[in-house]
Amino acid sequence: MGSFACVATLFAVLLLLSPYGQCFYLPGVAPRDFSKGDPLQVKVNKLSSTKTQLPYDYYFLKYCKPSKILNSAENLGEVLRGDRIENSVYTFQMRKEESCKIGCRVKLGAESAKNFKEKIDDEYRVNMILDNLPVAVLRQRRDGSQSKTYEHGFHVGYKYAGSKTEKYFINNHLSFRVMYHKDLETDSARIVGFEVAPSSIKHEYKVWDDKNPQLVTCTKSVVEPQEVEADKEVVFTYDVSFKPSDIKWASRWDTYLLMNDDQIHWFSIINSLMIVLFLSGMVAMIMMRTLYRDIANYNQLETQDEAQEETGWKLVHGDVFRSPINSGLLCVYVGTGVQILAMTVVTMIFALLGFLSPSNRGGLMTAMVLLWVFMGLFAGYSSARLYKMFKGTEWKKNTLKTAFMFPGILFTVFFVLNVLIWGEQSSGAVPFGTMFALVVLWFGISVPLVFVGSYLGFKKPAIEDPVKTNKIPRQIPEQAWYMKPIFSILIGGILPFGAVFIELFFILTSIWLNQFYYIFGFLFIVFVILLITCAEITIVLCYFQLCSEDYHWWWRAYLTAGSSALYLFLYSVFYFFTKLEITKVVSGILYFGYMLLMSYGFFVLTGTIGFYACLWFVRKIYSSVKID
Repeated sequence: MGSFACVATLFAVLLLLSPYGQCFYLPGVAPRDFSKGDPLQVKVNKLSSTKTQLPYDYYFLKYCKPSKILNSAENLGEVLRGDRIENSVYTFQMRKEESCKIGCRVKLGAESAKNFKEKIDDEYRVNMILDNLPVAVLRQRRDGSQSKTYEHGFHVGYKYAGSKTEKYFINNHLSFRVMYHKDLETDSARIVGFEVAPSSIKHEYKVWDDKNPQLVTCTKSVVEPQEVEADKEVVFTYDVSFKPSDIKWASRWDTYLLMNDDQIHWFSIINSLMIVLFLSGMVAMIMMRTLYRDIANYNQLETQDEAQEETGWKLVHGDVFRSPINSGLLCVYVGTGVQILAMTVVTMIFALLGFLSPSNRGGLMTAMVLLWVFMGLFAGYSSARLYKMFKGTEWKKNTLKTAFMFPGILFTVFFVLNVLIWGEQSSGAVPFGTMFALVVLWFGISVPLVFVGSYLGFKKPAIEDPVKTNKIPRQIPEQAWYMKPIFSILIGGILPFGAVFIELFFILTSIWLNQFYYIFGFLFIVFVILLITCAEITIVLCYFQLCSEDYHWWWRAYLTAGSSALYLFLYSVFYFFTKLEITKVVSGILYFGYMLLMSYGFFVLTGTIGFYACLWFVRKIYSSVKID
């Protein structure tokens, strides 16, 4: 295992990591060339907040509306993420600068003003898109360097809290800056950057003429900010400027993907990698030396009396392959774990090849849902093979449990959370049509594939045990306190969690703090480390368990690696209280609901890895000794 880890790690480092620590990516859409004067249409996406985690449609607030609102085509992942991409009043022409262009004039009612104030309180940001690039606000890096970093979207407004009064101001003037890369031969250009500088201006005019309104505030150097008040008018305006850039179209996402903590990230990952590989090497060495000595000693015993005097793992050979209690449930969980593992591996391959770039909105989510559905074949097959090994006869019942248990729990929790989001009138609520489509994918594709896999698995001959099982179970001696199930299971989960918790911080930040996650090269390394540590820690603890003549290893192996999910959930609780500013009850329920689902999936995945490693190990050692 150690050599496999080194090869996989080297492969990942050499081939898959760019200078920034991101995997290379395919831009996701074909480049568009714009000639001077070509129309440019800014599209609007959701309003998002890291404080509430509840996205809203852009037109939930009383912003300027075009005569007809058109929805862009959305994929499954976009709908599940709460993205709603629509047209807007912000239009301009390529490489033609404009200043103080009027979007519209709006009179705020009591309800509209209240909505604006709530969204400003909750620090909502407006997300816009031009030529598939998200709008960004320039910000200073924490380390004081000159390289650019961006915040995604601009704030709806800001609040001034005085000693007696609170005032809310709306960002009603947007200064857009479009960066373009010019083709020297054709004079056409490609858009490579889209920035905005929002501001609040209380616009004034002498007489409003709908055809040609003239604002007197456009030329003023000092202006008042626009306060949010009921029955007050707000005039929305914008400027647009164009700036040539040396950035190539294929690299235009690089600045969005730069992270403030990239050096810390590198150091942490390498540190984690070294520690875990060192531990893995030590574990592998100790295991091989101890096992070879045991097997050599057992095979040198000549008489039956000597064999009976010997203690250790050979003594339980007649019980080690005895079927565990709730063997059917174990088969279901192992089958589901194989399904998750297959989905994760294939998704990771697509991500490493660059197909799931951030410009392909919703691509990652869509890929995961579809791959989950199609990997039902592997779930049915592995579950049925194990079920037949345990000499089970009701394979159809086992198949139904495999097809419905995990997805059923997932769907129920997801549905309850979706009802809560719907109650908040958030655009993050999955529409009924999409919910129905998910059910069709589950019942129409996943369930039949689980049955096909199960049928193929049950048709194959049963896996033969290397040794015969005694008819009468052997009595297990009193175990030392440190070999009791709960203690050893909880200890077993620490190492796998230690391998992933640094990367987990970045994953949680991308999910809950509205950042782009595109460091799949790092993620691949961490995933390989996770596989190795889950396998090795389970094998080590299983060996100690068998040496103390306790043969109930089936469920123990699964739970040992799976217990890392408990630490994952506890870390998510720590992250909630230290990194997030969520105050709403519904938002808190959403966070813990989704983290519970993530931890449950992680439990099933790591448990399955540990189980298969232990099964291989136990079969290997008992087939290596002579049993009379």
